[in-house]
Amino acid sequence: MTLRETFEGREHDYLSPHAAFADQTRGRVKPEQESDMRTCYMRDRDRVIHSKAFRRLKHKTQVFLSPEGDHYRTRLTHTLEVSQISRTVARGLGLNEDLTEAIALAHDLGHTPFGHAGEKALRAVAPCGFAHNEQSLRVISLLEKDGAGLNLTYEVCDGVLCHTGAKKANTLEGRIVHYADRIAYINHDIDDSVRAGILTPDDLPRDVAERLGRTHSERIDFLVHSLVEHGQKTGQVGLSEEDERAVDELRAGMFDAVYRDPVAKGEEYKGMDILRSLYEHYAERPDELPEETRLVALRDGLDRAVCDYIAGMTDRFAVARYLDIFIPKNWNKY
Repeated sequence: MTLRETFEGREHDYLSPHAAFADQTRGRVKPEQESDMRTCYMRDRDRVIHSKAFRRLKHKTQVFLSPEGDHYRTRLTHTLEVSQISRTVARGLGLNEDLTEAIALAHDLGHTPFGHAGEKALRAVAPCGFAHNEQSLRVISLLEKDGAGLNLTYEVCDGVLCHTGAKKANTLEGRIVHYADRIAYINHDIDDSVRAGILTPDDLPRDVAERLGRTHSERIDFLVHSLVEHGQKTGQVGLSEEDERAVDELRAGMFDAVYRDPVAKGEEYKGMDILRSLYEHYAERPDELPEETRLVALRDGLDRAVCDYIAGMTDRFAVARYLDIFIPKNWNKY
């Protein structure tokens, strides 16, 4: 018996009957020989961590554009927080932690530079449209490894695509990531907003704070407990009606106080202008795109390929390309 088979056997011994078992995966688009040491979901997790797209997350905006300070979240630290919350909930419900972690680590690989402002800019300018969850699926399926993709399992791809929006993932593990993403970003955005002086803890709705907690750790702990307790009672992934309502109220308050605040988000229009300008430039001059992106254009269309190229940029690379293309340079003929 291989080590992988031992792990697969342990899943059947210890996980809930409702878990996604590694030896019952729907497989990969391109069949592969199984590892003798790792289950398919372990391999998926490792492939995501070693991907170039994952490394780029450390230089992509989460909420605040180019903040002064070392402790504000980036897209990478957000991803790690989602992964931690997801694993804790999966363990509490007896579900597959490896699958949950793989989905969580991959869920934002397609996100643009400059956070959701960048996503909004590309969606507005590109005829093909843009959604970061769909782009994350393109990254893992078509763009990584020089166009070969990561060839991840069906369950991971499904969870990545369905981590946001109305469509639910087909696995309970994927549905955990949907909730963990919301829990992570709302609460760490509050934490970053307090650090930036935009909010104080007293600005949170009193009834919400009394129910969910007044500190970052209290709210995370409460909502993780809520997910686990609700799942144990119902067999489904979700929150009670009261807790769902409180989270929605907290999110609505963040939109009013932070996400639409002219001071907090005052620089976003600059990031949006950068991406719009880059899109228009490359759409008019496709010969300036990298060779691998031009090959994507032949297969999927120029607008899709330009979106791929720009969405894959980090904040600083997008700024550097903008400066190089649009800002005149000093010169000296001597």
